[in-house]
Amino acid sequence: MFNDPHGQLDNFAKIKHIVDAEKEKTNVLLVCGGDIFSGNPIVDQYNKKGYPMVDVMNRAGVDIAVLGNHEFDYGVPILSNRYAEAEFDWVCANVNTSGSELPQPDPYKTLTIDDLKITVLGLVETNGKEGEVIPSTHPWRVMDLEFQPYTDVTGQYQNLKTSENADVYMALTHLGEYTDKELANDFPYFDLIVGGHSHTFVNEKVNGIPIFQVGSYLSHLGKIELTVKDGEVEVIETDLIDLNEYTEVDEELKGIIDAYNDAPEFEEVVGYATSYLNTTELGCFYTTALKEYMGVDASFQNGGGIRAGIDEGDITAMEIYRMDPFNNGSVVFTMTVAEIKEFFENTGAHMHISGITLENSGSGIIIYNESGDEMNDSETVTIGINDYIPAVHDSYFNYSGADIKELTTAETIIQYLKTVNSTVDYEGCDRYF
Repeated sequence: MFNDPHGQLDNFAKIKHIVDAEKEKTNVLLVCGGDIFSGNPIVDQYNKKGYPMVDVMNRAGVDIAVLGNHEFDYGVPILSNRYAEAEFDWVCANVNTSGSELPQPDPYKTLTIDDLKITVLGLVETNGKEGEVIPSTHPWRVMDLEFQPYTDVTGQYQNLKTSENADVYMALTHLGEYTDKELANDFPYFDLIVGGHSHTFVNEKVNGIPIFQVGSYLSHLGKIELTVKDGEVEVIETDLIDLNEYTEVDEELKGIIDAYNDAPEFEEVVGYATSYLNTTELGCFYTTALKEYMGVDASFQNGGGIRAGIDEGDITAMEIYRMDPFNNGSVVFTMTVAEIKEFFENTGAHMHISGITLENSGSGIIIYNESGDEMNDSETVTIGINDYIPAVHDSYFNYSGADIKELTTAETIIQYLKTVNSTVDYEGCDRYF
């Protein structure tokens, strides 16, 4: 099992070697806990977005995957194409795709390996936007889909093991560690729960149900050895395989992955970092780049949108796309100081900020301009941001008056490095509010 690979291809050659060797000894089911996309430009910027990941998972022998929230990042039309190309099964019980072109995934699937029947129920998180029931993805990209909280659908499948005459009943989830434990307590029907989303390492029993998760970015492979006797399932042994330490590979698959990785356009040097930049320091760089390239007064960036650090030395286009992998658009809004205060005070949003400074006081938020002067509520500010922020917080942004730019935020940052300032020097900078 693995979860949250986020476009990382390389270790699939090791996974195939491990799985093929195991198949010579016993029955094997290779499952994925979701979020196969978003995180590697080789995959995310491919001319058929996401295709290298599906191709490599097919070749590695993946049997089944649950839809994760980042499966929707490219939008429904692209996901539909990747869905059709997958040779493995998709499951998700709490999505209705009938209003879209996306094929309806099965809520569950019963797989037979030799004479062993394994029923797998899929569930995805729906915490993407306050007041709505959608996964944590760009809201505009799931407008034609309907989701339900997992709590509203799981009870429908209480007797699935019996009705399917299954030997093993597994929940394959993209809910996160905490929610998987709630699932085990509130819906104790499962023989085991294999999860994803929280990028954690989990190997414990809750309410007598074993729960597993193996980190993220394909750093590890989980091995769960089960035995079935008289209708009872027992976990005999578990193993956490560090794929970065494992040395054997399937040479044919490695060659295919190497061909995907041979993408010189991503190796173009676009700037220079004077030190290693963590995500907090990159928040300063990111918002400054948008502010200056877009010619606006200020910029915000949600912390979760910065996904990777940048090493000291030459900065490549690859590093910018890894830092900002979501293909979000760039957009400019004009807001009053009062509207900015209302946004932060009412939403509790956490943002990296450039151009203005926000300060909490006993009476609310105070906003200062770049000269350090307090701004009055009636002053207006132009703000350059990614279009995910106004999509999530649409009641605070008047999109009809927005200035929509042609470049994505990653492309904007690359152009900033190429044309405005190629040196990135933000060691110790923290403008996270």
